[in-house]
Amino acid sequence: MFTGAGPGYLLVLALPFLLLVFMFVSQRRRAQQIATFQGSLAVGDDIVTTSGLYATIVALDESVASIDPGTGQPLRFDRRAIGMRVGEGT
Repeated sequence: MFTGAGPGYLLVLALPFLLLVFMFVSQRRRAQQIATFQGSLAVGDDIVTTSGLYATIVALDESVASIDPGTGQPLRFDRRAIGMRVGEGT
């Protein structure tokens, strides 16, 4: 019959659960990093948007960032579209 497979069987059942916990924890950590980054943006920061546009922040409000890509003509972007500061890497 079925003998001696108790601990191995429990491991097989626990593995998907542990994977889900890991995914939730890493997603929460990433969301906190993004919120911290968004809160630390300031006028004068050199940034890269998520679409790859390099620019400098010229004005900020709660949801909109006005950025100047070097043309002297500011563009309005949603703050969430700012991907990173220039030189930060990831």
